[in-house]
Amino acid sequence: MRSKSFIIETLQGDTGGRILIAILLCGCVVFPVFNLLVPQSSAFHISTYLVTLFGKYLCFALLALALDLAWGYCGILSLGHGAFFALGGYGMGMYLMRQIGDRGVYGDPLLPDFMVFLNWTELPWYWYGFNNFGFAMVMAMFVPGLLAFVFGWLAFRSRVTGVYLSIILQALTYALMLAFFRNEMGFGGNNGLTDFKDIIGFNLQTDETRAVLFVVTGLILILVYLFCRHIVKSKFGRVVVSIRDAESRMRFIGYKVENYKTSIFVLSALIAGIAGALYVPFVGIINPGEFEPLNSIEIVIWVAIGGRSTLYGAVLGAILVNYAKTRFTAVMPEVWLFALGGLFIFVTLFLPKGLVGFFSDLKEKMEKKA
Repeated sequence: MRSKSFIIETLQGDTGGRILIAILLCGCVVFPVFNLLVPQSSAFHISTYLVTLFGKYLCFALLALALDLAWGYCGILSLGHGAFFALGGYGMGMYLMRQIGDRGVYGDPLLPDFMVFLNWTELPWYWYGFNNFGFAMVMAMFVPGLLAFVFGWLAFRSRVTGVYLSIILQALTYALMLAFFRNEMGFGGNNGLTDFKDIIGFNLQTDETRAVLFVVTGLILILVYLFCRHIVKSKFGRVVVSIRDAESRMRFIGYKVENYKTSIFVLSALIAGIAGALYVPFVGIINPGEFEPLNSIEIVIWVAIGGRSTLYGAVLGAILVNYAKTRFTAVMPEVWLFALGGLFIFVTLFLPKGLVGFFSDLKEKMEKKA
C-alpha cells in the first residue's frame, strides 16, 4: 500500500508521466508476447529486430531522462553525457568479454581475444572483478559517477557555468575518446569490445533473452522516471529549480549551490551509466565511437525537441528523433545530420518549449476558447 501511495503521490499532476508509464507497461507486455508467442507468418508478429531496435530507443530515452534532470531542472547544459553513457557501456562490455572464456578465437580462458592478439601475457588489474555481474554493474555506475563528482566539484566550486562548462565537458569527452582508441589502454582500441556470448548464463542471441532485456530496460526506465519525478517534486528539487532560475540569489540566501549542482550532476551521470550498460547487450558492441562529441550534442537535441523540464518530454524526444534517424538514414544517410540540425534550429526558434510545451500551450488556448 505504501509503494502504491508513493507512486500515486509522485505522479500527482503529471498527466504526461502517467500516460508514458502506461505506454511503457503495455510495451513491456505486447512486444515480448507478440515476438515469442505469435507465429512469424502472422501479421501481428513483432520481429526480434524490432524488439532490439526499440530496446535501444528505451536506453536512449533513459539517457535523455538523465540529461533533462541536469539541464532542464538544474540548468547544467552538459555536453559530456555521451561520455558517461559510454563508460557505463564499457563496464557492461568488460563483463560480457569475461563471460566468453575459452570460447574466443584464440581459446584463452582468461584473456580476451584482442589482448592475445596484442601479445599481452596477463590480465590488467582493472579487469579483475568484471567476471562478476554485480561488480560490473556497480562499476558501470561508479566510474561515471566518480568522474562527474570530481569534475562537478571542481567546476561548480570555481563557478564555471554556461558555455564554458559545456566546452570543458566536450573537451573531456574528446580526450576520453582519444584515450580509448589507444590499444595500450586495454579496452580493445579502435575495434572496442564485441563478440559477446552470454549474460548471466543466458545466450545473448536467443529471442527469449532479447525479450527479457527489453522488459528489464522498460521497467528500469519506469523506475528511474518515478525516482526523478520524486526528486524534482521534493524540497531538494524545488531548491535545485530555484538555483536554475536565480543562482546568485540562492547563493546570497545561504544555500551551498555547488553542493546541490554537484549532487544533481552525479545523479544524472549515474543514470547515464545505467543507460549505457543496458545498451550494450542490445547492440553487441561498445567502441570508442560512443565517446564521439557529436553524440553528446545529439542528446541535447533530443531533450530540446521533446521539451525540457518535463522528464516525459525528454523520453518522447529521444524515441521520436531516433526513430526518425533510423528511417531517414535508411533512405538518405548523408543528409541526416543536416536534417537534424535544421530540426533543432526550427524547434529553438518556433518551439522553445519543445513538442510537449507546444501541445500544452495549444490545449490551454483551446480551453480558453471553449
